[in-house]
Amino acid sequence: MSLRSTLAAVAAALTLALPLAASAQNMKLGYVDYQRVLLDVEDGKAAKARLQKWLDDRQKEIDKEQEGLRKEKELLDKQASAMSEDTRMQKASELQKKVIDLTQKWDRYRAEAANRERQEMEPIIGKIDQVIESIAKRDGFTFVFEKRDSGLVYAQTQYDLTNEVMRSYNALPKSSAPAQKDAPVAKDAPKK
Repeated sequence: MSLRSTLAAVAAALTLALPLAASAQNMKLGYVDYQRVLLDVEDGKAAKARLQKWLDDRQKEIDKEQEGLRKEKELLDKQASAMSEDTRMQKASELQKKVIDLTQKWDRYRAEAANRERQEMEPIIGKIDQVIESIAKRDGFTFVFEKRDSGLVYAQTQYDLTNEVMRSYNALPKSSAPAQKDAPVAKDAPKK
């Protein structure tokens, strides 16, 4: 490579690198512990409590049926010697079918619980995203990362927006309708 082409390549690289370096100096970065926000905002706590109550009710139902099956098995074991082989096999088969039915019921409840959680959290997640976007726009953040899923290993706490997101979210007007996309997130947030 000639000296002229080397100088041209270095000049081209500097031409491209200088704007990138200058813009990197103007970047403002932040991060949010999304899971903490989701579980600590008032709506998240209420949703979690509703889900937990639903799960507890289903667990009580399963426990009650399980206890009934346990008693039925104990009774079958006690009476087995007095039964004919066919009757004992039939009763054991019926009991096994009830155990399988209960297991399937538990699996349905788990799937329904996951679906309920998704339905409960979806509107909250949408509002959290709007709050983060509003804070980022208001305060001039170039990027806001999710603490756990972004691969972030270390960051100074001054870049942590989690508490601000929670305060702003909880300051939103309480309504059943979703928040508007560019609505201010706090009393002191600038209007658009």
